[in-house]
Amino acid sequence: MHHQLDLQRRQQNGNASASASASISSSASLVNGSTPLPTVPIGAQAGSLTITMPPIQSNSYYKIAPSEYVTFGWNFSSILVTPTALTVAAVGANGNTYPVGPSNGVIPGTAQSVVWYPYGYQTANPSLPLVQATYTLHIWADGGPSAFPTPGYLAPNSQLEFAMYTPQAYTPLASGWQCAGCSGALPQLKINSALPGVVAMIVIMLLSGFTTLRRVWD
Repeated sequence: MHHQLDLQRRQQNGNASASASASISSSASLVNGSTPLPTVPIGAQAGSLTITMPPIQSNSYYKIAPSEYVTFGWNFSSILVTPTALTVAAVGANGNTYPVGPSNGVIPGTAQSVVWYPYGYQTANPSLPLVQATYTLHIWADGGPSAFPTPGYLAPNSQLEFAMYTPQAYTPLASGWQCAGCSGALPQLKINSALPGVVAMIVIMLLSGFTTLRRVWD
Protein backbone atom coordinates (compact mmCIF):
# COMPACT_ATOMS: atom_id res chain seq x y z
CA MET A 1 0.00 0.00 0.00
CA HIS A 2 2.72 2.43 1.00
CA HIS A 3 4.69 1.43 -2.08
CA GLN A 4 1.78 2.35 -4.38
CA LEU A 5 1.37 5.75 -2.66
CA ASP A 6 5.07 6.51 -3.09
CA LEU A 7 4.88 5.59 -6.77
CA GLN A 8 1.86 7.85 -7.32
CA ARG A 9 3.60 10.75 -5.54
CA ARG A 10 6.70 10.32 -7.73
CA GLN A 11 4.56 10.31 -10.87
CA GLN A 12 2.74 13.45 -9.73
CA ASN A 13 6.03 15.21 -8.92
CA GLY A 14 7.42 14.21 -12.29
CA ASN A 15 4.35 15.52 -14.08
CA ALA A 16 4.57 18.79 -12.11
CA SER A 17 8.25 19.18 -12.99
CA ALA A 18 7.50 18.56 -16.65
CA SER A 19 4.67 21.09 -16.54
CA ALA A 20 6.94 23.65 -14.86
CA SER A 21 9.66 23.06 -17.43
CA ALA A 22 7.17 23.47 -20.25
CA SER A 23 5.88 26.66 -18.67
CA ILE A 24 9.39 28.11 -18.32
CA SER A 25 10.22 27.14 -21.89
CA SER A 26 7.02 28.74 -23.11
CA SER A 27 7.75 31.93 -21.15
CA ALA A 28 11.27 32.10 -22.54
CA SER A 29 9.87 31.70 -26.03
CA LEU A 30 7.51 34.61 -25.43
CA VAL A 31 10.32 36.77 -24.05
CA ASN A 32 12.68 36.00 -26.90
CA GLY A 33 9.95 36.38 -29.50
CA SER A 34 8.29 33.85 -31.75
CA THR A 35 10.72 34.54 -34.63
CA PRO A 36 14.16 32.97 -34.12
CA LEU A 37 17.20 35.22 -34.49
CA PRO A 38 19.06 34.97 -37.82
CA THR A 39 22.13 32.78 -37.84
CA VAL A 40 25.34 34.69 -38.62
CA PRO A 41 28.39 32.62 -39.59
CA ILE A 42 31.41 32.76 -37.32
CA GLY A 43 33.97 35.23 -38.65
CA ALA A 44 31.43 37.31 -40.59
CA GLN A 45 32.19 40.99 -41.00
CA ALA A 46 30.04 43.84 -39.76
CA GLY A 47 27.69 45.20 -42.39
CA SER A 48 28.62 48.55 -43.89
CA LEU A 49 27.27 51.28 -46.11
CA THR A 50 29.22 53.21 -48.76
CA ILE A 51 28.02 56.61 -49.99
CA THR A 52 27.88 56.80 -53.80
CA MET A 53 25.98 60.06 -54.30
CA PRO A 54 27.49 62.57 -53.96
CA PRO A 55 31.08 61.28 -54.11
CA ILE A 56 32.80 61.43 -50.73
CA GLN A 57 35.86 63.12 -52.27
CA SER A 58 33.92 66.06 -53.74
CA ASN A 59 32.80 69.27 -52.04
CA SER A 60 29.01 69.37 -52.20
CA TYR A 61 26.98 72.55 -51.81
CA TYR A 62 23.18 72.53 -51.87
CA LYS A 63 20.69 75.39 -52.11
CA ILE A 64 17.87 75.91 -49.65
CA ALA A 65 15.51 77.18 -52.34
CA PRO A 66 12.26 76.27 -54.13
CA SER A 67 12.48 73.33 -56.57
CA GLU A 68 15.98 72.42 -55.34
CA TYR A 69 16.09 68.72 -54.39
CA VAL A 70 19.00 66.75 -52.92
CA THR A 71 19.60 63.04 -53.62
CA PHE A 72 21.79 60.86 -51.43
CA GLY A 73 22.69 57.32 -52.58
CA TRP A 74 24.62 54.37 -51.14
CA ASN A 75 25.52 50.70 -51.49
CA PHE A 76 25.49 47.91 -48.89
CA SER A 77 28.15 45.29 -48.20
CA SER A 78 28.36 42.31 -45.81
CA ILE A 79 24.70 42.70 -44.78
CA LEU A 80 23.42 39.31 -43.57
CA VAL A 81 20.53 40.64 -41.48
CA THR A 82 18.31 43.05 -43.42
CA PRO A 83 17.35 46.10 -41.31
CA THR A 84 13.69 46.74 -40.64
CA ALA A 85 14.17 50.43 -41.40
CA LEU A 86 16.86 53.05 -41.95
CA THR A 87 16.97 56.48 -40.36
CA VAL A 88 18.64 59.32 -42.28
CA ALA A 89 19.47 62.63 -40.61
CA ALA A 90 21.63 65.69 -41.19
CA VAL A 91 23.53 66.96 -38.14
CA GLY A 92 24.50 70.62 -38.44
CA ALA A 93 27.56 72.40 -37.13
CA ASN A 94 25.22 73.98 -34.56
CA GLY A 95 24.48 70.52 -33.12
CA ASN A 96 20.89 70.35 -34.35
CA THR A 97 19.63 67.19 -36.05
CA TYR A 98 17.34 67.45 -39.08
CA PRO A 99 15.40 64.51 -40.61
CA VAL A 100 16.28 63.80 -44.24
CA GLY A 101 13.61 62.58 -46.62
CA PRO A 102 9.85 62.80 -47.10
CA SER A 103 8.93 60.46 -44.22
CA ASN A 104 10.58 62.22 -41.28
CA GLY A 105 13.89 60.53 -42.03
CA VAL A 106 12.66 56.91 -41.74
CA ILE A 107 12.83 54.81 -44.92
CA PRO A 108 12.66 51.05 -45.73
CA GLY A 109 15.63 48.96 -44.63
CA THR A 110 16.43 47.96 -48.22
CA ALA A 111 16.41 51.53 -49.62
CA GLN A 112 19.60 52.67 -51.35
CA SER A 113 18.75 56.32 -51.87
CA VAL A 114 16.67 59.14 -50.46
CA VAL A 115 15.46 62.41 -52.00
CA TRP A 116 15.34 65.44 -49.72
CA TYR A 117 13.60 68.77 -50.25
CA PRO A 118 15.33 71.19 -47.83
CA TYR A 119 13.10 74.13 -48.75
CA GLY A 120 10.00 72.08 -48.00
CA TYR A 121 11.42 71.17 -44.61
CA GLN A 122 12.33 74.81 -44.02
CA THR A 123 8.82 76.10 -44.63
CA ALA A 124 7.22 73.33 -42.55
CA ASN A 125 9.56 73.71 -39.56
CA PRO A 126 10.10 77.42 -38.81
CA SER A 127 10.99 76.63 -35.20
CA LEU A 128 14.04 74.55 -36.23
CA PRO A 129 15.20 76.02 -39.55
CA LEU A 130 18.17 74.90 -41.59
CA VAL A 131 21.09 77.31 -41.45
CA GLN A 132 23.93 78.11 -43.82
CA ALA A 133 26.57 75.75 -42.50
CA THR A 134 28.32 72.41 -42.90
CA TYR A 135 26.33 69.24 -42.20
CA THR A 136 27.18 65.57 -41.61
CA LEU A 137 24.87 62.90 -43.03
CA HIS A 138 24.05 60.14 -40.53
CA ILE A 139 22.47 56.82 -41.54
CA TRP A 140 21.69 54.07 -39.04
CA ALA A 141 19.59 50.91 -38.77
CA ASP A 142 17.57 49.28 -36.00
CA GLY A 143 20.42 49.48 -33.50
CA GLY A 144 20.42 53.28 -33.41
CA PRO A 145 23.05 55.92 -34.27
CA SER A 146 25.52 54.65 -31.66
CA ALA A 147 25.25 50.91 -32.37
CA PHE A 148 28.48 48.95 -32.05
CA PRO A 149 29.57 47.18 -35.28
CA THR A 150 28.14 43.65 -35.18
CA PRO A 151 28.84 40.82 -37.68
CA GLY A 152 26.14 40.70 -40.32
CA TYR A 153 24.32 43.81 -39.09
CA LEU A 154 24.53 47.29 -40.64
CA ALA A 155 26.83 49.63 -38.75
CA PRO A 156 25.99 53.37 -38.55
CA ASN A 157 27.57 55.64 -41.18
CA SER A 158 28.54 59.30 -40.83
CA GLN A 159 31.24 59.77 -43.49
CA LEU A 160 29.57 62.34 -45.75
CA GLU A 161 29.85 66.08 -45.16
CA PHE A 162 28.12 68.74 -47.24
CA ALA A 163 27.23 72.42 -47.05
CA MET A 164 23.95 74.26 -47.45
CA TYR A 165 23.30 77.90 -48.29
CA THR A 166 20.45 80.27 -49.04
CA PRO A 167 20.89 82.14 -52.35
CA GLN A 168 20.19 85.89 -52.43
CA ALA A 169 16.92 86.95 -54.00
CA TYR A 170 17.04 88.57 -57.46
CA THR A 171 16.44 92.35 -57.50
CA PRO A 172 15.67 93.92 -60.92
CA LEU A 173 17.15 97.29 -61.95
CA ALA A 174 13.70 98.87 -61.88
CA SER A 175 13.43 98.01 -58.17
CA GLY A 176 16.55 99.95 -57.30
CA TRP A 177 19.36 97.44 -57.75
CA GLN A 178 22.79 99.08 -57.63
CA CYS A 179 26.22 97.76 -58.39
CA ALA A 180 28.29 98.08 -55.23
CA GLY A 181 31.62 98.07 -57.08
CA CYS A 182 30.63 100.22 -60.04
CA SER A 183 30.71 103.66 -58.35
CA GLY A 184 34.42 103.43 -57.61
CA ALA A 185 35.22 102.22 -61.10
CA LEU A 186 33.39 105.09 -62.88
CA PRO A 187 35.91 107.90 -62.07
CA GLN A 188 38.74 105.60 -63.07
CA LEU A 189 36.95 104.94 -66.36
CA LYS A 190 36.63 108.69 -66.99
CA ILE A 191 40.32 109.23 -66.31
CA ASN A 192 41.31 106.38 -68.60
CA SER A 193 39.06 107.77 -71.35
CA ALA A 194 40.58 111.29 -71.13
CA LEU A 195 44.19 110.14 -71.05
CA PRO A 196 44.68 109.68 -74.85
CA GLY A 197 43.44 113.24 -75.51
CA VAL A 198 45.84 114.71 -72.98
CA VAL A 199 48.77 112.83 -74.49
CA ALA A 200 47.83 113.97 -78.00
CA MET A 201 47.64 117.59 -76.86
CA ILE A 202 51.09 117.40 -75.29
CA VAL A 203 52.54 115.90 -78.46
CA ILE A 204 50.99 118.66 -80.59
CA MET A 205 52.37 121.34 -78.27
CA LEU A 206 55.83 119.83 -78.43
CA LEU A 207 55.75 119.62 -82.21
CA SER A 208 54.50 123.20 -82.50
CA GLY A 209 57.24 124.47 -80.21
CA PHE A 210 59.88 122.53 -82.12
CA THR A 211 58.65 124.02 -85.42
CA THR A 212 58.75 127.57 -84.02
CA LEU A 213 62.28 127.14 -82.71
CA ARG A 214 63.45 125.75 -86.04
CA ARG A 215 62.15 128.82 -87.87
CA VAL A 216 63.97 131.09 -85.46
CA TRP A 217 67.20 129.19 -85.96
CA ASP A 218 66.83 129.33 -89.72
